Amino acid sequence: MWKGISKRKFPRANYPCKITIKRKDQAESISTHTENIGVGGICVILSNDLGIFAPVEINLDLLDGQPAINCDGAIVWIVKRKQDSSSSAYDTGIEFTTIARDDADRINDVVEKTLKEV
Repeated sequence: MWKGISKRKFPRANYPCKITIKRKDQAESISTHTENIGVGGICVILSNDLGIFAPVEINLDLLDGQPAINCDGAIVWIVKRKQDSSSSAYDTGIEFTTIARDDADRINDVVEKTLKEV
């Protein structure tokens, strides 16, 4: 595990959620799953580089039986994965920029529960 994780303002948990991300200035959306999640943001693997600091719309299904979370975010980092020459993948960090307090509390509950299980 990456050693910098303890320096985060908000802890992250390895918790695979279903997520759809859409760059605000583009029509197409990308469906994937989260690598990790925290109250402050998420990490996902995308097949496209959406661009650093790009504003995005997020639809996040925590798979907890409740409605999906809809919020806004901004891409804060991108790291290209080493792949074969025919495909690309990008580890992408997204910070939540607007999220309802109740939704942030749901994410916090998931993170705390997951970290206790480790």
